[in-house]
Amino acid sequence: MIGFLIVILLIGVGVLLFFGFRLQRMLVKQPATGEVDKTRRRVKPIAYILGAVVVLFLVILVSFIRIVPVGHALVIFWIIPKTYSVAREGINFIPPLITQTSLYDLRRIDYTMSSEAEEGRRKGKDDALWAPTKEGLQVGLDLTCWYRLDSERVFDIHRLIGPDFEAKVVRPAIRSIVRMAMSGYGIMDIYSNKREEIQDQIYKKIKRQLGLDGIIIEGVAIRNVQFTEEFAKSVEEKQIAQQKAQKMEYVLEEERSEAERKEIEAQGKAKAIAIVSRELRTNPNYIRYLYVDKIADDVKVIVSDQSTIMDLKGLIGP
Repeated sequence: MIGFLIVILLIGVGVLLFFGFRLQRMLVKQPATGEVDKTRRRVKPIAYILGAVVVLFLVILVSFIRIVPVGHALVIFWIIPKTYSVAREGINFIPPLITQTSLYDLRRIDYTMSSEAEEGRRKGKDDALWAPTKEGLQVGLDLTCWYRLDSERVFDIHRLIGPDFEAKVVRPAIRSIVRMAMSGYGIMDIYSNKREEIQDQIYKKIKRQLGLDGIIIEGVAIRNVQFTEEFAKSVEEKQIAQQKAQKMEYVLEEERSEAERKEIEAQGKAKAIAIVSRELRTNPNYIRYLYVDKIADDVKVIVSDQSTIMDLKGLIGP
């Protein structure tokens, strides 16, 4: 665009010079009424010419100036020698007609794939990264990759890939590596402590692959995980079944505890009966003592009739 404007300005200056010279010749041929008037008429076209030359010089000078913003690099292709150079931050003088330039951002850039329509790099639609797991189930990932361009290889990126390197290299590499990495893990591994392992594996593979093209990867983050509706429903049903199984296990544990308690209680009663039976065999009067013990605690002597008196101490024995 700047080159086109320069060409238009050059044509305009040429036309102005042409008519200026024509006007000067006309004024020289006219009869002069006085030396002063003739000099003035000759000076006017010369002033126009000088003014046009000054304007042309300023326009050309301004067209040479290119300001490279902070954190950027300007790749310059010189058309005639067919070579490349890189202009750094600040003011640079670059001829417009014999060069082609492309501006590249060397700062840290994030490339996000997200299910949120207004969050990812591709606005207005779901851009989540869906990949198959080891079981063949689909899992959706919201992923962010941070990268920056190698300032020493930016001209190689421009020459071999082009300004649209994100669409040609970054995005395909991320999608391919994530799919390969997820195929080695189960769908539930993403929720376990293996999630960090998966993320680290993806980071290392992306860093190694894109590093060959002069793209430095600084980090990868798995921000969100989503499943298909069918799998989410099956997980919910499984959780309900697990809760029922846990409840039944609790009930069975209670029943086992109660059975053990009753068994211990029965063993205690059986042992007590055995002891009583053994005592009755050795001392038959022990049954009378038990009878009396159930009647009252403070009874010492029992008169069963007018001629019989039972001494409790005698029944028990020494």
